[in-house]
Amino acid sequence: MTDQVEPNPEKDPSEWTTGDEPMTGPQKSYLSTLAQEAGEEVPDGLTKAEASARIDELQQTTGRGN
Repeated sequence: MTDQVEPNPEKDPSEWTTGDEPMTGPQKSYLSTLAQEAGEEVPDGLTKAEASARIDELQQTTGRGN
């Protein structure tokens, strides 16, 4: 029996070395789309890690994460 290892394990956004940097353009765009679908507002000034976490939440809300 062999242990199965994920080829690309996902790293927690809070552990990203660049997580404190401002969110990227693609994150902002996707977050805006998800927020609009969910009827929510996106705060300005999110970090990459915060934007990633918010994207995960909104994907669950909108069903896009499935």
